[in-house]
Amino acid sequence: MRTKSGVAGFFALLLLTANTFAQSKLTDGYQRTSRGLYYKIIVDGKKPKGKQGDLLKMNLEYLTQKDSVLFSTYQEEMGPVQFTISAPTFNGDPMEGFTLLGEGDSAIFLMQSDSAYKGQEMPPFAKPGEFVKIHVNVLSMMTQAEFEKKKAEETKVQSEKDVTIIESYLLSKGLKAQKTSSGLYYILEKQGDGARAESGKTVTVNYTGKFLDGKVFDSSLSPGHSPLEFKLGAGQMIKGFDEGINMLNVGGKATLIIPSSLAWGNRAQGAIPANAVVVFDVELMGVE
Repeated sequence: MRTKSGVAGFFALLLLTANTFAQSKLTDGYQRTSRGLYYKIIVDGKKPKGKQGDLLKMNLEYLTQKDSVLFSTYQEEMGPVQFTISAPTFNGDPMEGFTLLGEGDSAIFLMQSDSAYKGQEMPPFAKPGEFVKIHVNVLSMMTQAEFEKKKAEETKVQSEKDVTIIESYLLSKGLKAQKTSSGLYYILEKQGDGARAESGKTVTVNYTGKFLDGKVFDSSLSPGHSPLEFKLGAGQMIKGFDEGINMLNVGGKATLIIPSSLAWGNRAQGAIPANAVVVFDVELMGVE
């Protein structure tokens, strides 16, 4: 006759066996890196593979072990991501898997939740003993030097476009603006006679952000909104907004015409399309 402890041990063994079986089924057909990342190459384009320091542009999908989508660059308003391959920081880090891929390759990684979230609170979607699935499709790969060169070329071309767009806008509106060395255009309505805005200080600003066609995309003056408070020069705002506010005293008003390089750049942000020139009417309300 089995004792209670014997029965409990039997069921514990049964549960362990079942879990081990389920886990082995999930990883069937996958290879395993030396640090514990399971991976399956779906497409091998036979091109050079990544190494630390290279930049990959890729589409990614993160899913639970039961295939619920957690994050996907295929979703609307997302688009491919681009980042630098760095050294793995934990066992089973996808960074290790990215070095197995090159342009045109695709793969599936199985990242162990216990390892990825070791020493921190595990998010609701991650369960102990389970995996997070990562679908990877590499669109392009560049070295750091190639990336910097390409970025400089694209910035130069876009900056020239923005200048043409802004100059045409000012001409069509009969406006006369000044231009800073960074490329920010501004029309000073009133300098203000209060405290000067300075980097590191907290400023309070009323603003209305518009596209060049006059369509408002955000305003602190809209019903239910309030003046914006932020630390000037701390990188909390787009560069052109920071620079424009930095020129004012309390009570000052200006219109800032901000080229894309000083706004949100080549990546769409909510209602803001990529490479958008934007206009802000601003009033500095306070400095602390």
